[in-house]
Amino acid sequence: MTGAGRVGFLDRLAARLAGLRRGSRRFVLLPEPGCIGLAERGRWLLAGSHLVDGRLVQAVTVPPWEVPGADAAVLAATHGFGWLDDLAGLGDRAARRQAQDWTLRWIARYGRGGGPGWVPALAARRLGRWLCHAALLTDGDERLSADLARAASRTVPFLVRRWTTAEGTARIEALAAILRAGLALDGMERHVTPAAVALGREAAAQVDGHGGIVSRSPEDLADLFVLLVETEAALVAAGRPVAEPHRAAIRRIAPVLRMLRHADGGLARFHGGGRAFPERVERALAAAMVRAVPADGAAMGFMRLADGRTSVIVDAADPPPGSHAHASTLAFEMTSGRRPVVVSCGSGRAWGAEWHRAGRATPSHSTLTLEGFSSSRLGRSGEAIADRARVLSAHRQRGPAGTQLHLIHAGWAETHGLTHRRDLVLAPDGRSLSGVDTLAALTAAERRRLDAVLKAARGAGVRYALRFHLHPDVDAAIEPGGTGVRLTLASGEHWTFRAEGPARLTLDPSVYLDRAHLLPRACRQIVLAGVLLDVEARIGWTFAKTEDTPLAIRDVERDDLPDRP
Repeated sequence: MTGAGRVGFLDRLAARLAGLRRGSRRFVLLPEPGCIGLAERGRWLLAGSHLVDGRLVQAVTVPPWEVPGADAAVLAATHGFGWLDDLAGLGDRAARRQAQDWTLRWIARYGRGGGPGWVPALAARRLGRWLCHAALLTDGDERLSADLARAASRTVPFLVRRWTTAEGTARIEALAAILRAGLALDGMERHVTPAAVALGREAAAQVDGHGGIVSRSPEDLADLFVLLVETEAALVAAGRPVAEPHRAAIRRIAPVLRMLRHADGGLARFHGGGRAFPERVERALAAAMVRAVPADGAAMGFMRLADGRTSVIVDAADPPPGSHAHASTLAFEMTSGRRPVVVSCGSGRAWGAEWHRAGRATPSHSTLTLEGFSSSRLGRSGEAIADRARVLSAHRQRGPAGTQLHLIHAGWAETHGLTHRRDLVLAPDGRSLSGVDTLAALTAAERRRLDAVLKAARGAGVRYALRFHLHPDVDAAIEPGGTGVRLTLASGEHWTFRAEGPARLTLDPSVYLDRAHLLPRACRQIVLAGVLLDVEARIGWTFAKTEDTPLAIRDVERDDLPDRP
């Protein structure tokens, strides 16, 4: 039996043993519902609309784990009950009845240890969501409450046996679920203290000394932070001690998370992560009561510029390991006030394998690309990145012109003999962001490699493109004469983009991949395309704010943010 086969066998055995237990029959307390999802996605579920490998499938009243045409991995993920968050986000009577019906159907079919949902990561998410939405699911009904309590208490011994086989932050999620269940369910109190101690150890191991995590996903970090803060609050409310490593992890993460938020409170969308729920993150930061520190240096491999109403966040480190990593080295996002301007396309995982691969590629980020080559390349498996861009230099300084970042990566040194240097300057008033992007062969060996590439191209050179993906709410138009692009934000602000250097400016289609919407959203991208024929090519560019309006300054309404949790 292989290692994976043995793990699967032991999971199934532990699930069957857990299913034989009588279980608890009542809740001693109902936790606060902290993990509410998106009302719009809740409406899709009620309408029977499901995304399957990028296609829209209509399956009214069919539970998510039985949607026709979905592959095994997609169906297995539904056993984590992520859809329950979205029905809770909608929260009306129809959504509540649907949530109750599907949950009871799942318990009747799989609650005694059957099905693909009995692996630690999915069981932890399912138990956490049952606890979070227990008030919605039980609705004061004693029979519903007893059924849910029994199913939840059967999950606890499974996780107690198997949480150590989970990977990464799923271990912390499993321990948090055990702990919260121990506080909420009658007869489960004995699991609280061991879970709290183990959670502290895991937090110390997985949150590095600078407050970052291995995945380098801002959304993953935010989810972990919220989980740690909410678990700490549950322990304090119950009069239970909180392990010092648990508190210390919260203190380390908080300043990093602040650096990874844009001016509008949304997170930078890198390495598979989205904008998350700004209000939930803000609430957790406030509850943590960790003193804010100046945003200097790097945070989890990202660097931030912020002045006036403008924030810029740059991916300034090598890509992380794992199938979520994007080839986004030196890419940036820019937000003005409450309005994203320059963005990443985002993660396409929700729309199937092809969208997932496309979203990870360098052309899906606001940075420089070589035709046919991402700055980091996938290995033979097609999932993990094998050839990773190395960041050679990343430093920040302040000067009379504003805050400056100077960054270099060698993602094309082996393939083309080229390095990419990006220099950014944000003006002290935040009204302009200037950049210079340079492709160059720096060493004798790299010049020889570039010469070979240019000879093989027979005069066609090396084609490159500098891309700036614009948020869907940005209205963009090329100015008369084609010398720049005029941008109008939904707030009424006006910006102008201009470039200098041997590149052709175009305004091309793009997409914005956002899980808050059923389908990818159309948007535009500014593209500066050129050809390198020598040892260096250099392009300068500027985003400059040209006009404010009273609406832009106030700008209190946002139609594109998720419903408040």
